[in-house]
Amino acid sequence: MNEPNRTEWEIRCAFNGFCKRALKYEASNAHRDVRHHQLREVAFSSLLPQEEEQLYTTDRHFANEEADDKSFYVAGMEITPKLLADAIHALPEEKRDTVLLYYFFEMSDPEIAKLLNISRSTVQYRRTSSFELLKRYLEERAYDEEQ
Repeated sequence: MNEPNRTEWEIRCAFNGFCKRALKYEASNAHRDVRHHQLREVAFSSLLPQEEEQLYTTDRHFANEEADDKSFYVAGMEITPKLLADAIHALPEEKRDTVLLYYFFEMSDPEIAKLLNISRSTVQYRRTSSFELLKRYLEERAYDEEQ
């Protein structure tokens, strides 16, 4: 009764055969590629020291410099990594957490709000008020570094 048209049936069979051949050849290609990669793989334990050294590089630009030499100058003030870390540590814990999550973990205000179980506007307030505290701290202490 609902028997498909003969041409439709032939088209379905042809498409079915095409799909099966395509899958068969893709599987064959995938197996060939895996075998090819396996033949070229080398275990790290079997590498010579000279070959091992070619796998990585080390940046030695700052190797001989002390930590205080990595300071930078902004508006006539010297800002050292220690001073900046001290300024962040001087923030109240909730504001410090907000600043660190926003700038170092690249989380958005809604993500931080959800994580800390506070409103998004509170996150924004903590972040912006932290800037004022950091600014005051650095202004007071940076001039002390120059004297």
